[in-house]
Amino acid sequence: MRLCLLVALFSCLSWQPSFGQQPGAKPGDKFSYHPADPLNAAAFDHFYDMDYDSAIQEFTQIQKRHPDDADAVNHLLTAVLFHELYRIGALSAGEYASDSFVDTQHHGADPRTCDEIKSLAEKAQAIEEKRLDANPNDAAALYSRGVTRGEFATYTALIEHAWFSALRNAVGARRDHEKVLELDPQNVDAKLIVGAHNYVIGSLPWSLKAASSAVGLGGNKEKGLDYLHDAAASDSETRIDAKILLVVFLRRERRFDESLQIIRSLEPQYPHNVLFVMEEGNLLRAKGEDRDAEAIYRRVWQDGRNGKYSGLHYEIAAVALGDLLRSEKNYAGAAAAYDMMNEVAKPDPEMAQKAALGAGEMYDMLRNRDLAVKRYQAAVAVDSGSSLAETARKRIKEPYTGS
Repeated sequence: MRLCLLVALFSCLSWQPSFGQQPGAKPGDKFSYHPADPLNAAAFDHFYDMDYDSAIQEFTQIQKRHPDDADAVNHLLTAVLFHELYRIGALSAGEYASDSFVDTQHHGADPRTCDEIKSLAEKAQAIEEKRLDANPNDAAALYSRGVTRGEFATYTALIEHAWFSALRNAVGARRDHEKVLELDPQNVDAKLIVGAHNYVIGSLPWSLKAASSAVGLGGNKEKGLDYLHDAAASDSETRIDAKILLVVFLRRERRFDESLQIIRSLEPQYPHNVLFVMEEGNLLRAKGEDRDAEAIYRRVWQDGRNGKYSGLHYEIAAVALGDLLRSEKNYAGAAAAYDMMNEVAKPDPEMAQKAALGAGEMYDMLRNRDLAVKRYQAAVAVDSGSSLAETARKRIKEPYTGS
């Protein structure tokens, strides 16, 4: 049942936003943003390069200049939402390559930001509904409403953990974009959500797929990937979104070389995006190329220390490196990697706690109990109420033995 509730989440969850194609635009046409505004190009670049503060400032200015444009509101909504998802630690590609994101605990979201997200979603939908009341076949308004519903599905799932609400909004997003494709078959942007939804439902076990079909939610994995490839190959704004989703889905399919090719094409475009380069390392590790993955993690760490990823949590590389070396039973190397976290002035609390716990376990394996206990105590001090802190308290009482 839980998988059924999550079906539609992936259809709305690219790590970056879905932005609308100009009505009537054809693949290959010179791209123009909607609404037309000179700040759009810079705002998009800042967003994909994870400079969320600049992107939010620019999208805010655009929205103020176009107060009745739903796309302008959606752009700002997406920037605010994904800034908050990154802040709480919910943008790890590895979690979405499996289903671990369902149970993973993250930092609590900021209530004021949550209110802003809900307010923006309501504002965008009010504009969209007004247009659809006047013309139910307004393809541009249907597309915009699908984006709003998709983003709100992501919010309700990953921040509020309200799965039924997420499902309802995500299904609504799919219905809106299927209608867009009926009205305008050349609209490749609408293929993003429809394609992702097809892939997810098409990937379900037969019994769940049959249950989904019984309530009108059919899916075909190959069709889904084809739709995403169409969007990725287009000149539309959703081409980046489609590529990101393909990275996740191809990884789930263990088609690592294809996924690597896509992520490597994105890295030069957005060199400040630490998640892109980290995902290359994670893909290499999943493929079994551990030394190449290790080199990526060490490079991210060093680049971060040199200031390349200013404002971002490059210290995730220390945890990834520690985990890799730990899997190879290189306990001394893993402990040293985890301890690199101590060099960061203000690390992400979740990463700091994981590193401290991991280091403690490695020191236990190395028979250095005093140092192990100090690391466990440091883990508890970060956040005494977390599940990681509970594990650390158990380790203080009983040494970790590897089991």
